[in-house]
Amino acid sequence: MAVVPLAAHFHGDFVLKLLPVETTNTMDEVAAAAAANSVGIHVPGQPGRTLRVRKQGVDAPYARESTVAESGLEPTECIEIYYE
Repeated sequence: MAVVPLAAHFHGDFVLKLLPVETTNTMDEVAAAAAANSVGIHVPGQPGRTLRVRKQGVDAPYARESTVAESGLEPTECIEIYYE
């Protein structure tokens, strides 16, 4: 288990944030961590909608149960978090 700092862009937020995550975190956990820094602060919540994570510039999201280690994301790579 290791910490990987990712650049996170939450859809609708105007601030790119540094998000430290563990290599064992799932994409659902990554999305929740990013939401804690944006939802209710810069982005309105959307109850009942699922948060998804994708690598910046890629259309398809990661599988929700896949881990940071499995994604192959490198430190400071940018991810996008959005409501599905």
